[in-house]
Amino acid sequence: MPKTIAKTGYAPPPPPGATEFKNARVALLATRWNVEVVDRLLAGSRRCLAEWGVADRHVREFRVPGAFELPLAASAVMRQGRYDAVVALGAVVRGDTPHFDFVAGECARGLREASQRHRVPLGFGVLTVETAAQALARAGRGRDNKGYEATAAALEMVRLLRAVDG
Repeated sequence: MPKTIAKTGYAPPPPPGATEFKNARVALLATRWNVEVVDRLLAGSRRCLAEWGVADRHVREFRVPGAFELPLAASAVMRQGRYDAVVALGAVVRGDTPHFDFVAGECARGLREASQRHRVPLGFGVLTVETAAQALARAGRGRDNKGYEATAAALEMVRLLRAVDG
């Protein structure tokens, strides 16, 4: 019998009143493609930031044409050194051509490279799905919203890097 895998892997938010992340600076990069889905991911991300105690004045949102452009935008934002974390949000829906494979793969690779090069935590909230219905299902209102999960992962990495750096 196969093992059951937890549906979510993020840590719960800090308790109310915790100040660990109140001064954390976060950049949100959101694509203009599949805007209905991306706006829902953005709402999940902002909900996470609020629950984790990140002050709204420390959050900056940038719109990017599409997922392929996310790596350059992330690299530019990270290079500035103003942000403790970056969250990339988008949705790439498979179509009838190989376009999906190129865009999704290069987006993921470029974002990983930017995060490693600049040593800035990155929340990967770029959906790669077969259908628009799958994308909408992953952008719901609860904590299983992938924008929420990507943001929580980025904040956990901020915590980890702070611990490692002392």
